[in-house]
Amino acid sequence: MTDSLHVEEQDDRMVVTLDRPERRNAIDQAMVDALHAVCERLEREPRILILTGSDGVFASGADIAELRERTAADAANGINDTIFSRIAALPMPVIAALDGYALGGGAELAYAADLRVGTPRLRIGNPETGLGIIAAAGALWRLPQLVGLPLATELVLTGRVLTGEEALAAGLVSDLFAPGELLTGAHALADRIAANDPLATRLTKQVLREPAERHPAAEREAQAVLFESPEKRRRMTQFLERRSRR
Repeated sequence: MTDSLHVEEQDDRMVVTLDRPERRNAIDQAMVDALHAVCERLEREPRILILTGSDGVFASGADIAELRERTAADAANGINDTIFSRIAALPMPVIAALDGYALGGGAELAYAADLRVGTPRLRIGNPETGLGIIAAAGALWRLPQLVGLPLATELVLTGRVLTGEEALAAGLVSDLFAPGELLTGAHALADRIAANDPLATRLTKQVLREPAERHPAAEREAQAVLFESPEKRRRMTQFLERRSRR
């Protein structure tokens, strides 16, 4: 798609590799623009998205050379948080496959995914205050949802970086794989999702993200749609027929 992303397309998923190895996959404006183009495709043609990085690094952060020159007007435009929120809102699940550094904006991109897997050599965290800024692209509200407020507070105030094992213990990643098996593990997770009804999967993701005051109305509305779905009848009939043959 661009020099900064490598895109592999399959019928039920898209694998997007951040590919700026000379900058440890730092997220610059060109990469942000390319990710918007990916989102446009996946909004029109919903599929699972697997996000990963090249050369044993997910993303070392935002591109500091660009970030240093940004102004208050750029902050108001929310360049990175806009694309991360768009990725989080994609119709189908997003899996982040994390190896090596996932720092600053790279960590915030990972937090925007629905599911995260990693390797033992993963290093993930938000050292932004050491650079004179805050983690303004999702860490200050997504990270507490993922690991709880006490740990999130420690991480963003101290800049402590978690190892892969620490991220697993905190529930920030759901599994660890050897680096050579990371994408295989991510695809196995995608396979389990893809085996389910896509409409039920999309509505499950949608309802999961509804605010508290929308429950249980959101579940009832989604279930009403699914109860009228031919796929629901087909899958349940198939289940009953299998059980009757036992």
